[in-house]
Amino acid sequence: MRVLVTGGCGFLGSHVCEHFKKKGWDVISYDNMTKYELKRTGYGTDATRDYNWNYLKSLGVTMVKGDIRNLEHLLDRTQDCDFLIHTAAQPAMTVSWEDPEHDFTTNVVGTFNVVETARKRKIPVVNTSSIHVYGNSINDSLIDEEMSYTRNPVEIPETQAVMVGKISPLHASKMSAEHYIQTYRDMYDVKSASFRFTGIYGERQFGGEDHGWVANFAIRSVFGLPIRIFGNGKQTRDILYAGDGADSYLKFFENQISGTYNIGGGKEHKISLLQSIYMIGEILGKKPEVIFEADRPGDMRYFICDITSAKKFGFDPKIKPKQGIEKLIRWVEENKSVFQMK
Repeated sequence: MRVLVTGGCGFLGSHVCEHFKKKGWDVISYDNMTKYELKRTGYGTDATRDYNWNYLKSLGVTMVKGDIRNLEHLLDRTQDCDFLIHTAAQPAMTVSWEDPEHDFTTNVVGTFNVVETARKRKIPVVNTSSIHVYGNSINDSLIDEEMSYTRNPVEIPETQAVMVGKISPLHASKMSAEHYIQTYRDMYDVKSASFRFTGIYGERQFGGEDHGWVANFAIRSVFGLPIRIFGNGKQTRDILYAGDGADSYLKFFENQISGTYNIGGGKEHKISLLQSIYMIGEILGKKPEVIFEADRPGDMRYFICDITSAKKFGFDPKIKPKQGIEKLIRWVEENKSVFQMK
C-alpha cells in the first residue's frame, strides 16, 4: 500500500509518515519546506526545518519537495497511491491576520487541489482541520476554576455550532476547506473525512507562540527561557499526543466511515496552560518563569472534544498528558543543538 502525506515534514505530518512506514506502507512525504512559520519561533530555522526531512529520509520515506498549490505536480506524484493524507496547512491564527492571502491560498486552494487529486485518482482522503472552525463563542459558557476553565457539558460534539463569535481568516479558510471535502463527498462520492484536531503535541514539534503551545512551553523551559502567556493561563484543551493523532488516519483507512470528526484526547486529557506549565516544572525539577500579557483577539479559551463519533472507526487515544509531555521534554533535552538558541 502507498500513501502520500502533504505537509509530511511538518510536525503532525512527520508522525503520520513515521507511523505508516512502520506499519509497512510505502510512504511519500510531500512538503514545500517553507520556513514561513518557523522564522517566528526564535530557533535556528535551517536546522529545525531540515530535521524532520532528514529523520524521515533515514526511515526510508520517499521525500518530495512540492507545493499543494500546484495541482499538476500533486497529480503527478500521486500515481499508484492508495490513500491521500492532507496535513499541509497554514495553522497559525496570528499569521492569518497578518497575511490573509497566504492563509487563503494554502488552506483553501491547497485543500481544493488535494481533494480534486483524490477524485481523479479514485482514492480516499483525510483533511486535517481544526477545532477553530467552531469559532470562539464557547468562551461565553465557561466556568472559572482555580487553574483552568470548564463547562457543562465538559465535552463538545461535532453538532456544536460552527463559525460563531469573532472570526479570523484562519477560521474562514479551515471551514472553507471542510466545505470542499464535503462537496466532493456528496457530488463525486469521494471517500473522505475532515479531522478537527485539538492541541497536538510530541517529539519533533518546533512550537512557538503562534502555534504549538505545549512544545513552546517545553522547549523554553528546558532552555531556561521565560514563557509568555496571553491571558490568565486558564485556557484549556484535551491535548493529543502525535502518535495517537497519526494512528487516527490509519484507523480511518481501515474503516472508511466518511464524515467530520473531532480528534482529541477527550476529558481524560483535559489540561490548562497553567496546569501544563506546572507539570513541566515537576518533570524538569525546576519552576518555569511565566510572563502574562493581554488576551489575543479571537482566541478560543476552551475546547474538550467529544470523540464518540471518531471511536466508531477505531480512534482510541492512549498516551496521557504527563507521559506524552515527558516524552517531548526528553526529546528536546537530547536534541538541544538543533534549536541553535542564541
